[in-house]
Amino acid sequence: MINSLYVHIPFCVKKCIYCDFFSIPYDEGLALSYVDALVRELALRKTLAGELSTIYVGGGTPTTLPFVALIRLFRAIRDKFSVAADAEITVEANPGTVDREKVRALAGLGVNRFSLGAQSFADGTLKFLGRVHTFEDVLRTVAAVRDSTIENFSMDLIYGIPGQTPDEWRETVSTAIELAPQHISAYELTPEKGTPLFVKIEKGELAKPSEDSIIEMYYHAIDRLGEAGYRHYEISNFAKSGFECRHNLNYWNRGKYIGIGAAAHSFISNRRMNNLRDVGAYIRMLGEERLPVEESIEISRDDAMKEAVFLGLRKTEGLDIRMFSEQLGIDILKASENLIVHGLIISDGDHLRLTRRGIVVSNTVITELLQRLELQ
Repeated sequence: MINSLYVHIPFCVKKCIYCDFFSIPYDEGLALSYVDALVRELALRKTLAGELSTIYVGGGTPTTLPFVALIRLFRAIRDKFSVAADAEITVEANPGTVDREKVRALAGLGVNRFSLGAQSFADGTLKFLGRVHTFEDVLRTVAAVRDSTIENFSMDLIYGIPGQTPDEWRETVSTAIELAPQHISAYELTPEKGTPLFVKIEKGELAKPSEDSIIEMYYHAIDRLGEAGYRHYEISNFAKSGFECRHNLNYWNRGKYIGIGAAAHSFISNRRMNNLRDVGAYIRMLGEERLPVEESIEISRDDAMKEAVFLGLRKTEGLDIRMFSEQLGIDILKASENLIVHGLIISDGDHLRLTRRGIVVSNTVITELLQRLELQ
């Protein structure tokens, strides 16, 4: 049975210039109808799950929803599914869309982990990115979380932003450490096709920092956060001991999960599925008691191998050599020999993991490893 649930809330106050996640402008009437549809999908999916150990409500900006809608959503989850007493229950929240009252109310609904989209602590950078909050909003949100019963919060940061310098990033990392979240995600800004940021960079109107500067920023995050007691457990994620994100680890370990909502993805019975990326169509289909699945793909042995490599190398513990041999019949160590010689992967006999140099060119390393596996 499946033990992880993801719920997608696609509404945002404003679309950021770099965002390619499925989101639309917030409209309260549409949001209430959408939550009704979520409840219907939960009912249709309830037989797939065992006891839920992780629940993750992401977006978009889930905290744009009025509290009456959040109550309806969380009551429906607990009504349709069994939830473990120690379940990790996360809600993504953007500073400026929550206050003490909403944080306390969410805690009262069982939420025990907040993921705060801070991104930067420089107001000019936040404005450039299209964020609707300021540094002061971040401070108020952190204070609101600390004033609640929620003892686990994560903070998202972005580096590699046009105009951002290594000095600004160092200050960002230091400020994050002072705010003392249990978990920090540090993502390199990636210009995705179709976003305003991508268009401006393609036209030459903007330029990212140099590759050397971006690598310097990344290495600084690894070193400074490590010194502050954050374990680097995934390419972009750092956590105090015991506060690694259990929900995301399930993804990276190729665990099964149910995705609810427009554009949500699921991994069920060796099939990867995604829902419609259209809120109106999603609501209409659920009104007819039909699952809004747009695509369903069965995962072949070859697909499973590729996923295991791609997702496994994201984790700093790396690839389990014995698992590849026993479950997939693959000599992953032999396929990695050239990458080991060039100092991009290291083996301790049980696992293969990216080196410090390999981690900054992980996509290239993964591509070469997959190519060598195809030759076996």
